[in-house]
Amino acid sequence: MLTRRGVLAAAAGTLLLGACGRDGKPEAAAVRAGGGPELVIGATLELSGPGAALGVAQERALAISAEAVNAKGVMVGNIRRTVRLEVLDNRSDPRLAARQATELGRRDDVHALLGGTLAETSMSVIGVAQELRLPFVSLAFGDAITVPLAQRAFIYKVTPEAGDVARRLAQVIDTEGLRRVVLLAEEGLHGDSGARAMTGALRTAGVALAGTVRLPRSKDGVARAAEEAVAARTDGVVVWATAPNSGAAARALRSAGFTGRLFFDAGAVAEETLESHNAPAVEGAYAIHPASLGGSTLANSSATGRAYRELVSQYVRRHGAYNGFAPYASDALLIITTAAKLAASVDRGRLRAYLQNQITDGMAGLYSFTPIRHSGMERHSLGVYRVDGGAWNRLS
Repeated sequence: MLTRRGVLAAAAGTLLLGACGRDGKPEAAAVRAGGGPELVIGATLELSGPGAALGVAQERALAISAEAVNAKGVMVGNIRRTVRLEVLDNRSDPRLAARQATELGRRDDVHALLGGTLAETSMSVIGVAQELRLPFVSLAFGDAITVPLAQRAFIYKVTPEAGDVARRLAQVIDTEGLRRVVLLAEEGLHGDSGARAMTGALRTAGVALAGTVRLPRSKDGVARAAEEAVAARTDGVVVWATAPNSGAAARALRSAGFTGRLFFDAGAVAEETLESHNAPAVEGAYAIHPASLGGSTLANSSATGRAYRELVSQYVRRHGAYNGFAPYASDALLIITTAAKLAASVDRGRLRAYLQNQITDGMAGLYSFTPIRHSGMERHSLGVYRVDGGAWNRLS
């Protein structure tokens, strides 16, 4: 029998293969090929500042995948184009990200934009992308990035929906027999999405929410937030925060005397999450994350599996250990190049039309975009993981 994933994957776009990353300065970089027609994609990423725990890893994966695409080029109509990336460091500053998007968007030779691993930097780009009618694929977590649709016609997102992650987390908590938990959600748009989603998901699962504590951005407030969460006297804490805030929260909770179970949303997972300063605190923690984390994609013999194996191989060779972060940037590049192939054009309007009518099997998961759904990751792409022996182990 055909599974839903099998049917969708049968209609999937062409997969990216891997090559290698960049070791240069973080302020700005470009991946260029030889002369000839180009597909130019701008990228504003957090290569420094608080968002670097996510941004640097995504930039490395993006460079690997771009070099692979350029080994053959992208057939756009009857023209084979090379991809040129223009990568800028937004320093985790939303205002700088908006300026970069404006500069890139006003150029006639830039066809699409990706980036923003933080919700705030992505949100600052949205208005610019809409005004300049520039397709933008966000790498950030936060449901407000793609809604309301009337104001997000050119905006797309490759990260999972908060509701899908929350439902899986609530199911795990219920299965583990916990009846009362507290939510520690970071301040900002990502935490707002988590607070809304977890409240409903826990209610549906019959698990009591003892309270919601907001995790501040400043290091000074993390300890106080952790102490407040521990004071709720529950057996479980859901940490809804992006790295490195997620690891800092785990350390603070353990320092405050919490010995119960920790549960992370997908944004918590980065290379930094399992580094030595976090390892004791996160051991035994659960996380909901796309299937690329647990190595199931590596074992897949499909084109996706082969591409992902090559990505991991090149990443390890160029940058050292690879801990299974989701290559959202690679998938964003795949989605844009697939749209260009389908549209037989690099015109921004045509790219947008084919972005919102696309089913693509990516490295992080399966994507299904429609005119009324610009957050494309399928919920079936998510898995349940636990940290065992300092590594992510897939449970289901």
